[in-house]
Amino acid sequence: MELKIPNHIAIIMDGNGRWAKSKGLPRTLGHREGAKTLRKILTHASQRGVKFLTVYAFSTENWKREKTEVDALMFLFKSYIKNERKNLMKNKVKFIVSGRVEGVSEGLLKEIKDLEKVTENNEGIVLNIAFNYGGRAEIVDAINKIIKEDKEEITEESFSKYLYNDIPDPELVIRTSGEFRVSNFLLWQIAYSEFYITNLYWPDFNEEALDEAIDSYNKRERRFGGIK
Repeated sequence: MELKIPNHIAIIMDGNGRWAKSKGLPRTLGHREGAKTLRKILTHASQRGVKFLTVYAFSTENWKREKTEVDALMFLFKSYIKNERKNLMKNKVKFIVSGRVEGVSEGLLKEIKDLEKVTENNEGIVLNIAFNYGGRAEIVDAINKIIKEDKEEITEESFSKYLYNDIPDPELVIRTSGEFRVSNFLLWQIAYSEFYITNLYWPDFNEEALDEAIDSYNKRERRFGGIK
């Protein structure tokens, strides 16, 4: 039987801090290793035929963390954008970001917009980074857009157009570190997604682990509320 490759995979990249702590390292080093893992997984997902990869990088709730860690995450994301630009262009990756702009520095916002612009015509895998993102915030922001446009009737399909990015819903959601929570991630989009939980911390997640998640997805029967 031919393997079904999910068109869109979403990943909650959890466990960077705990990975670092388990090795007696600062949490910031865990985040740096996590960035390296993202590079590997993006490449492998593209090679497997995945068209969209959404990763949860920084939530609206993460602002509550220690300022030193928040500052380190902002610096790391800015560095990732600069350092990965050449690699993303080489592999024809389209880069987009989903999330609010409030609280994010002008310098970082400019780097984000510049990379989105330079990759907008790339025809390879779409890398959607959920940054300063919250599922409830996204829904509220969409409703406020609708109110401003004075729409009288909204369907599920038309509502989706008002979300941060108009891309297909994920068929598969992966969460690392063994936690069984959605953590305010893609609340609208994951209504019928399949979930795969692994005990691996994100820095330890590798190509083989992604293949195992795809294999697990292929054993599921997706009924969307119906009966087969």
